[in-house]
This record gives sequence, C-alpha cells and structure tokens, in this order.
Amino acid sequence: MGYTYQQYIDGDWVDAANGHTWKVVNPATEDVVREVPFGDASDCQAAIDAAARAFRGWSSRTAYERAAVLRTAADRMRERAGELAKTTVQECGKPLAQAKSEWVVAADLFEWFSEECKRAYGRTIPSRRPGKRLLVLRQPIGVVGIITAWNFPAYNPARAWAAALAAGCTVVARPSELTPLTAMEMTNILVEAGIPAGVMNLINGEPESMGQMMLDHPDCRKISFTGSVRVGRILMDGASRTLTRVSLELGGNAPVLIFPDADVQALAQSAVGIKYRNAGQVCTAPQRFLIHRRVNDEFAELLVPHVEALALGNGLDPETDVGPMINAKQRERVEALVTDARDQGVAVLTGGGRPVGFEKGYFYRPTVLGEVSPSLPIYNEEIFGPVLPLTTFEDEDEAIALANRTPYGLAAYVWTNDLKAATRCYERLEFGMVGVNDWTVAATEGPFPGWKQSGMGHESGREGLENYLETKLVNMGV
Repeated sequence: MGYTYQQYIDGDWVDAANGHTWKVVNPATEDVVREVPFGDASDCQAAIDAAARAFRGWSSRTAYERAAVLRTAADRMRERAGELAKTTVQECGKPLAQAKSEWVVAADLFEWFSEECKRAYGRTIPSRRPGKRLLVLRQPIGVVGIITAWNFPAYNPARAWAAALAAGCTVVARPSELTPLTAMEMTNILVEAGIPAGVMNLINGEPESMGQMMLDHPDCRKISFTGSVRVGRILMDGASRTLTRVSLELGGNAPVLIFPDADVQALAQSAVGIKYRNAGQVCTAPQRFLIHRRVNDEFAELLVPHVEALALGNGLDPETDVGPMINAKQRERVEALVTDARDQGVAVLTGGGRPVGFEKGYFYRPTVLGEVSPSLPIYNEEIFGPVLPLTTFEDEDEAIALANRTPYGLAAYVWTNDLKAATRCYERLEFGMVGVNDWTVAATEGPFPGWKQSGMGHESGREGLENYLETKLVNMGV
C-alpha cells in the first residue's frame, strides 16, 4: 500500500510553506528513513483556518455518520497492522511485535469512540417552576490542536484523534518530529475512510511556533498534549493568557509495591517484560521497585538472569526483545543518572552501560540497580529508559510513603495476596491508575487519568469523549 508522507491541510497533501524538510532517523541504525516537510506557524494557521471552516459540517453530521468513518479506519488499521508496524519500528525503534500490538490498540480506540459517540447523552432536569423545561446538551468544543509524543507514535495520536473526531470536533494534529511517519500513515487511512476535507489536518514542524499558534489562534478552542512536564507547564502558562482549554498527559514515576506474600519467582519474570518494553520509554512503566526487605535479595537474584537474557537489537529482527532508545540525547540522560547512582555507592547488578558490538544505534543495556536510596535523582526523576532500580521497605506504611514521595501521579502497581492490604494500598496511593496483581493499568474502555504533575483531563473511555464536549443548558418556556 502506498502512503503519502506530507502535511495534510484542508484535504490536500502539501509541503511546508517555508520549504523546509526534516530527516527522520532510525534509532537502531542512525540511517535516514525519509525526509518530510518541516513547517512553522504559517502551516499551523492554515490548518486551523481549514478546521474552523470544516467544523460546522462535521459537527452537524449525526454520531452514526461520524462513527462510520472511524469504524472504517479501524478496520483498515487492523488489516494492515503488520505492514504499518514496520514504519513505526523504523522511526521509533521498538520491537516489531510491540509496534504491531500498538496499531491494533489504535484500531481499538477508533472503534471504541465510533461506538461511544452514539452515547454522548444530555439530560432533562425537572424545573422548580411550571411552564419551563431545562435541557442539558453535550456539544463538541470546536477546533482542537493535538500534540503527541514519540514513544507511542500510533497509540498516542489514536487516543486523542479518535475521541475528538467522534465528539464532532475538527483536528489539527502535530505528532513528534521524531516520529511523524506513523501519524502520516494514520492520516492516509482516515482519508481513505472518507474523512471530509478540513476535518482532519496533520502538520509537522517547529514545536514552539506551532504550539504558540494553537494558543493564539481564536478558533483553536482546546489543546490536547502528550509529553513532558516542562512543555506542559509552557502550554498552561500560554493558556492562562488566551484562556485556551488544555488537557495534559505528562510524565510518570510509577512505584511497584511487592509484599512478602507475593509470588516472587513469577514476578521476577513478568516484571522484565513490562519494565523493558519500548526500552523503558513508557510513561506508565513500572520504575521504582519497592521490595519488602524479607524478599528483596531473593527477588534480585531471580530477576537478574531474566534481564541478562534479553536480546538487544534492531526492532525488525524477530529475535529482538529490547530495541534502541529514541536518540543520543535521551541515552546520555539515562547514562548520567546511572553514573550518578554508581558514584553514590549504588550497586549495578547488571547492565549499566552501552552494549559491546553496537557501533550504530542508541542502545543501552538493560540495567538493574540494587538498594537505591530515595534521596537519589534516579529514584526521584522519571528515568524513561531501560533501568530498574530496587529500593526496600519494612512495612506497609513505609511502602505507601515511599510510593507517594513524588510529584508524579500517573500509575502505580501493588503485588500481594492479601486482599485487605491491596485495598488499603490502592485507596492510599496518590495515582490516577493502580494495577493490583496486574501489569496492565490502561484500557481502551477505561479512563487514563494523571494526578498531580502527571497531567489533567482524561483520555480513553467515556471520560475521553467528554474531554472534547462542552455542556450547554437550555432554559425553555412552554
């Protein structure tokens, strides 16, 4: 299947107005995958103008008509998931099986919202006065600017695009410049599925000028952002000036509480698969492993062989378990955190450096650190890399205190066979999602909420649709 790799504005595939281009680099080989347009605020303005013109027509369509387009797109994503995944691997580095699974989940999101938009219900409120009717309507916000991160090039856009389009909003999407090709292929599929001109617009270019245009343009009513806390703060600051609505899905620093009654042997194996997924570059990745002191040594001893058995390599190789990090800057940041921990006396149980024999690519060995103090940066900062730090605790109260000792509040995990202890933990943990004896905290049909500095607003589930709807009260005399 042939795809067009350009910006998509008002129904046309176009180059950047300034004529600039961007080289998309394969993080496993450091080779250029493709050159794509790299625009600026003028492209963003054109896209918002187009989306504003298209809004009335798209929002006036019935939910069933909008749903038909999204459902067709979902079907095509599933049919082509294997083919689409190869592009995702080439630009972001994750193993092929993970990329294919990501596209399947993207299709699930489009299908879910194609159904959920038919249930954007209002309500009738009994009036305290006769001869009046109070009606509550749910209507689309308008033009939405959607900025997404590089770590999940299909999932991140799908989660926001599908919800916004299903709600009746029109979209101006800016994927990460590091991974624009997946978003371009997704846009191609929406065009095939019959999305009208101007309803879906895709731009690629300067993050700062495009984000500022979304804030400044009066027709852009909301910005949905997935990325760093630093950029989230910048958008919030700008939004306070323009009163543009924002929803933010930011970083995480997920604790894992492992109590002595848990099956440590099974956990040591399952933790490896989830921790090193996408080279640890996952906002919900289990990061701070808090182990009861009675089982810490046993857990570490069982864990290390599983980590050392992981195969590093190009994501297109079916034998690869862990691919490269996204770029040199991200790898250098992780290296600095590990070096600092080692200098502070932390034991490196395995890994702790670049692999031998990899002359190209941004690879870093899967790493385990023992007895990490809660005072260290590697405990307090989001690592976003293939590093698993172990910290011990004595009792439940200490575990909860250590877990909550972070400005982040996205995901947390609890492993215990004691139902009462599990209940106390998930109620006291200050995180938007808690996995109890389960590593999968996110669900297409459930909300994806971040507490504290992990964000505001929701993606996925019913709450994800509501994120793109306004509430209107109609007070009618009869």
